[in-house]
Amino acid sequence: MKIIARVRSDFPTKFGIPRQSGLVPELKARIVFEPEYRNPDAVRGLDQFSYIWLLWQFSEALRDTWSPTVRPPRLGGNTRVGVFASRSPFRPNSLGLSSVRLDKIDLDSDLGPVLYISGGDLMDGTPVFDIKPYLPYVDSHPDAEGGFTDQTREYGLRVDIPECLMGYVPEEKRAALAAVLANDPRPSYQNDPSRVYGFFFAGLEVRFTVADGVLCVCEIVKNGGQDGHEV
Repeated sequence: MKIIARVRSDFPTKFGIPRQSGLVPELKARIVFEPEYRNPDAVRGLDQFSYIWLLWQFSEALRDTWSPTVRPPRLGGNTRVGVFASRSPFRPNSLGLSSVRLDKIDLDSDLGPVLYISGGDLMDGTPVFDIKPYLPYVDSHPDAEGGFTDQTREYGLRVDIPECLMGYVPEEKRAALAAVLANDPRPSYQNDPSRVYGFFFAGLEVRFTVADGVLCVCEIVKNGGQDGHEV
């Protein structure tokens, strides 16, 4: 398959990225086509759809071997289910599927048509293999059963970000960061209240602890640690 585009998002690494598309609708990203596919005719009519499907590659989870079972993080990391009963990145073909909101399409003089999306679960640079419109009359199934995910979908943390630290975050990205943290970026099998976790987001490193259902941001560092603050 050919890579037709790449994602440009606020996540330079995997840690911190929402586990499913749509969990954090405040997250913004762009889809930038590879030079061969920067023809505006290729997206003609796509702006009539409010959501799209992205078929992409788990580019940081490529392996030569695969396992028939995986351990979903939301089940604590100890319970195994079949790989085809999960959305684990460790799959025979390392393919991901995401439904995202299409906010707009801009025609850039150098990059061609650029898709602006919301609600993605994608790392910066993720290769995209295909884009298709989301069709609500066939793609939506409100009465569908969610399997083992039904017991975890309401899970969330209360987030405490001191005002002095929130000032380091661009205003237009604050809601997205808070929502990412509320979804608990930690592996579910880790529950050490003294441990400091950290991930990169929008040019910042955000460090936090979690205890008794409350996530407390203790430090935000800018520019690779050259400028920051802690509490």
